[in-house]
Amino acid sequence: MKIIANNYEAKDIFRIVREWTETTQKDFAKAVNRSTRTIQDYEAGVTKYSMNMLLDIAQKYNLKITIEKK
Repeated sequence: MKIIANNYEAKDIFRIVREWTETTQKDFAKAVNRSTRTIQDYEAGVTKYSMNMLLDIAQKYNLKITIEKK
């Protein structure tokens, strides 16, 4: 599956990535060394996550992040 990140908010991208891993918020939190509350806050847009965090998740779950010029 492929998404165009420009069409989403950061919170939605985080949720989509987690859903692609087919894990619950609790299991995902454990896998990425965060609390379940932190994952909930990322997905609600309450807390911002870093690009490094997203890259670490991509590496862990064998996801590809592509940035291309229009």
